[in-house]
Amino acid sequence: MGVSPIMIKSMKIAVVVAVLASVSYAGIADDAHMMVIQNQAAPAEAALKTYRAQNGVDSEYIDGLSWLARGMYYNKQLERAEELARETESLAKQQLGHKRLDADGHLAEAVGAAIEVQSQVLSARGQKEQAAVLLRRAITTYGNTSIRARLQKNLNLISFSGKAAPELSAAQHLGPTPTSLAQLKGSPVLLFFWAHWCPDCKTEGPIITQLRSEFGPKGLMVLAPTQYYGYAAHGEDAKPADELKWIEKVWRQFYPGLQSVPVPVSKANFDGYGASTTPTIVLLGKDGRVALYHPGAMPYQELRAAVEKVAN
Repeated sequence: MGVSPIMIKSMKIAVVVAVLASVSYAGIADDAHMMVIQNQAAPAEAALKTYRAQNGVDSEYIDGLSWLARGMYYNKQLERAEELARETESLAKQQLGHKRLDADGHLAEAVGAAIEVQSQVLSARGQKEQAAVLLRRAITTYGNTSIRARLQKNLNLISFSGKAAPELSAAQHLGPTPTSLAQLKGSPVLLFFWAHWCPDCKTEGPIITQLRSEFGPKGLMVLAPTQYYGYAAHGEDAKPADELKWIEKVWRQFYPGLQSVPVPVSKANFDGYGASTTPTIVLLGKDGRVALYHPGAMPYQELRAAVEKVAN
């Protein structure tokens, strides 16, 4: 006897909900996250409802709700995504009261995601100006918090192209002294924002090396900004001086073809360029304006095509 796709889906939902109902929900945010990335928004919503009935509204629940909002956006259910994002933001603000946003990591994640989803919904509706206003207002409110770069990333995605590139802070750096972007006008520039813990960055490194070899003779300049994260090997807490040594060790070990590339070390660069995702790749034309803004890794052929446009 055959089983229909609808029956299979119903059984999957029932199993997931039953399993989640039997546990202590110590990780409801992680559970919702996993279900959303597996395109199981219905079980995620059911699990969150059960959790709220048993435990009330806490920061874990609100974080999980933010993942549900993201799931609805991914599934193009824009109205529901917007509704959940607004509810998430409202509940998070109630939980925070007069506390700092970063006093609770779950709430910081939830607020960042809620604002992100609201801006994405507006952009999807063709209301990019309204999305930009929303994000600029949020940056004003949360500019000194951990979600600053994330908010800037979303603003940059809808407004950065064609803008003059912000200057990089290079007071602290590894390798050669960075040349200012103003001085590099007349040359195409590739900015490779990376992190010492980032596996995708290590994968992107050889691609950047290859492109630098190909387009260096045509004037391509590469800079590789990074920042402190407060930890080093094995995720152990580290003071800036110790973390800098770890950054240098990782750079030498995993990026052998980029050793002559300047590495500015500054959180301000990540905030200004919205590099909350690593790697983030930014290409500047010879006029110093942003030609490409891409949070995340890029395959060789795709990035090569973009570099070729600014190098010729």
